[in-house]
Amino acid sequence: MLSVYPSERVNLLIDGTYSNNDLCLILYRDNTIKFTQLYRLTTGEWYEELKEDLENLLALQVQIESITCDGHKSLLKAVKKVCPHVILQRCVVHIQRMCRIWLTIRPKTIPGLELRSIVSKLHTIKTPIERDNWIVSLVQWHDRHKDFINEKSYQLITGRYWYKHKLVRRSFMVIRKALPQMFQYLDNDRVPKSTNGLESFFGHLKGHLAVHRGLSIKHRKNFIQWYLYFKNASRSEFS
Repeated sequence: MLSVYPSERVNLLIDGTYSNNDLCLILYRDNTIKFTQLYRLTTGEWYEELKEDLENLLALQVQIESITCDGHKSLLKAVKKVCPHVILQRCVVHIQRMCRIWLTIRPKTIPGLELRSIVSKLHTIKTPIERDNWIVSLVQWHDRHKDFINEKSYQLITGRYWYKHKLVRRSFMVIRKALPQMFQYLDNDRVPKSTNGLESFFGHLKGHLAVHRGLSIKHRKNFIQWYLYFKNASRSEFS
């Protein structure tokens, strides 16, 4: 279902949330005017559907300046295919949150402790100088601990190798892959650095849904559609 509102230089927040694991709501929300440009009720974050949604937005002449997302592989692939020249911002809060989960509250290794300290500063970066200093600290960490994160274990019976410190390695690799799209907001203050606005929106929606526990999937879809309709209508009234 489309609900396009005229807007130039749209800075989109795109994310999905699940309801009872059988219904996925994907929102394409204009961060500037807090308006849902498009939404889809589906079963998951599928490449073909995400690609179609972006194509529909462009066909309706929505001028997308930037997209901020959590880095889901299907969405990254769709953005690259449909609108490769749009500014892509990876959600720094999502990256930070996932790394903290993998590194745990109290890492048991020195490299883990040091990387968690570096990650904890990510959301505070507000200037290019702070960004450059943060990247330098990350590079220096890698130089000190590259042997550690590349250390492998070997199982003689199966003949298989695996990385011994996989969670520390996973945290670093996620940051390294996302790095080119992590600090776009520093060059353009209209670009949101996180999808927190959507997570807050999802939280309110789920709070209302919780009041109506036991709804069938059909009625949950109807409830969500009307909720989004009235939210957009309230924004239009004050535009």
